[in-house]
Amino acid sequence: MGTPEPNGTRGSLQAPCNTQWRTIIVGEKATDILASRITLNLNEPSKIADVSWIKPTKCIGVWWEVITGKSDWSYSYDLPVIQIGTTDYSKLKPHGRHGASNDNVKRYIDFASKHGFDAVLVEGWNIGWEDWIGNAKDHVYDFVTPYPDFDIKGIQRYAKERGVKMIMHHETSGSIRNYERYLDTAYRFMNEFGYDAVKSGYVGDIVPIGNYHYSQFVNNHYQYAIEKAADHKIMVNAHEAVRPTGVSRTWSNLIANESARGAEYQAFGGTKTPHVTILPFTRMIGGPMDFTPGFFEMDLKKVNPGNSSYVNSTIANQLGLYVVIYSPLQMAADLPENYERFPDAFQFIKDVAIDWDYSKYLEASPGDYVTIARKAKGENKWFVGNVSAEAGHNSVIDFSLLPAGKKYEATVYADAADVHYKTNPQAYTIKKLQVTNKTKFKQ
Repeated sequence: MGTPEPNGTRGSLQAPCNTQWRTIIVGEKATDILASRITLNLNEPSKIADVSWIKPTKCIGVWWEVITGKSDWSYSYDLPVIQIGTTDYSKLKPHGRHGASNDNVKRYIDFASKHGFDAVLVEGWNIGWEDWIGNAKDHVYDFVTPYPDFDIKGIQRYAKERGVKMIMHHETSGSIRNYERYLDTAYRFMNEFGYDAVKSGYVGDIVPIGNYHYSQFVNNHYQYAIEKAADHKIMVNAHEAVRPTGVSRTWSNLIANESARGAEYQAFGGTKTPHVTILPFTRMIGGPMDFTPGFFEMDLKKVNPGNSSYVNSTIANQLGLYVVIYSPLQMAADLPENYERFPDAFQFIKDVAIDWDYSKYLEASPGDYVTIARKAKGENKWFVGNVSAEAGHNSVIDFSLLPAGKKYEATVYADAADVHYKTNPQAYTIKKLQVTNKTKFKQ
């Protein structure tokens, strides 16, 4: 059961009812656990009759720059408390650090269009960020009112002309009742302006006070938001939400979740690399994860001089995450200018598939290493990804999974011999070689 309700009740059930499944996954090898689909398949089949509007998406976003503090979510510092409907935002004095400004968003749209990305996510576009985790939590957002420097009509037109979609962002700051009060209005607003996907967030304590992210009341809210979104043909990527348990089989518009410690924590002091070798055995059992990989600049002082955090990774490790951490919504999380510094490594992010026909789990040891091969959906292309812990790992990849009698060209992105995640993280090699189903490749 989840965390208790404010009155101490663990859960309320109405008879007749069924309790949840309890399962144990057992295998002779760690890869057997990763290959299991029992959690997904114990969920009901799809309740969405027409799923043609649910599409895998590769995006960039006005996100990392605000996470790192290079820019701000808020437009102004003027207001200690926000009152929706009573504040004239046109009279606010901008502080000049707003990330979701028209010019900056257009820069991301141009980058997405140039490099073939599907969409751009923009955080901080709507009013309320001046006090989003402060005194006004229960009424801080209305999800339809943009800041004065974000022209939602103009931005949508600019993106459409360049073949790029926009991804909506709804931060609730944990105010569940406020979000539900506006949910239909917010989704209709998205339909009006051509947004077919939303990233929702639940940062902070849950309002009404006394509830928690995993309580029955809040779990019911997450489910309500997904089902309501399906009515409006909107895909959902929920952050800070409950760990999923295969519900994406039933409601496949839940295109991804965060629901675990994602890569953004690298901007808050960081975690070491073994975390990504554990996630496939824990969080990933329940469904796709929006981990937001793809950092090429690890020293965040170079992004924001006021941030002394460090991304504990290497460029090659970041590339491997696109294969190991499954998500049909994948973000290239770093700043455009950092990708422009390493165009050959960035090519992998542009090329890697985001949906798969099937996967092969080649080797794994929780906390040590994971190596996965996946066949791109509808294409005769394979991608093999590895992530390893701080001690590193030497892999022997058996290509017997490939069809017999055919030759493939493999492009190998790997850590250089002198790489170190702290002192030399941007050292990588790229080489091409011919492989067949008889090849055994050592790296």
